[in-house]
Amino acid sequence: MTRSVEKSGKTVEEAVQDALKDLGLPSDEVEIEILEEPSRGILGLVGQRLARVRVTEKVNLVDEVCEFFGKLIDYMELEDITFEPSFNDGTLELEIFGDEVGALIGRRGATLDAVQYIVNLVAGNYWRQLEAGGKPEERIRIIVDAEGYRGRRAASLERLARSVAERAMRDGGEIRLEPMNPMERRIVHLAVQECRGVESFSEGEEPFRYVVVVCKEG
Repeated sequence: MTRSVEKSGKTVEEAVQDALKDLGLPSDEVEIEILEEPSRGILGLVGQRLARVRVTEKVNLVDEVCEFFGKLIDYMELEDITFEPSFNDGTLELEIFGDEVGALIGRRGATLDAVQYIVNLVAGNYWRQLEAGGKPEERIRIIVDAEGYRGRRAASLERLARSVAERAMRDGGEIRLEPMNPMERRIVHLAVQECRGVESFSEGEEPFRYVVVVCKEG
């Protein structure tokens, strides 16, 4: 949660330094709003007015998302679950570790996908709040993984795609796969593209959309 304090002082600088001390932050990690300029008053005594400032911790989208994700994991009440964030090229990956990661993955990653959807939704809301407040940041993409599950799932889908492509070539006709999310369907499509004599396309409506692999005519 973003922290903010208001402080008064004989000068703006004095008030700001007092606020920074309370927040425990350097000046480059805060936003400073001058609420009142100091005034010396009559003869420097009567009517003297102190400077008043509001100092607010800068909102960092990645930090906000990580804080929310930690609370979400705690809310699920799973034992010995931790996560490590890594940010690169506009993508924030939240990798989960622990004895109960299986419960977070769910059947064929369904629970993991649901958690990822929620976190991306919350990140989008944070981003819109920053934009509305005149403090825009670059949008980020969030991937939630659990001890390398997504990599293993991708490898499994690639093997499946190659096997189905071979079957379609051998037997002709079309082969329909089980419903998959958009990311998994893309993995299958890319793998099929590498196989000669077959093609693939998606059919159906979300969340039951699936891949069809067919033998090319001729």
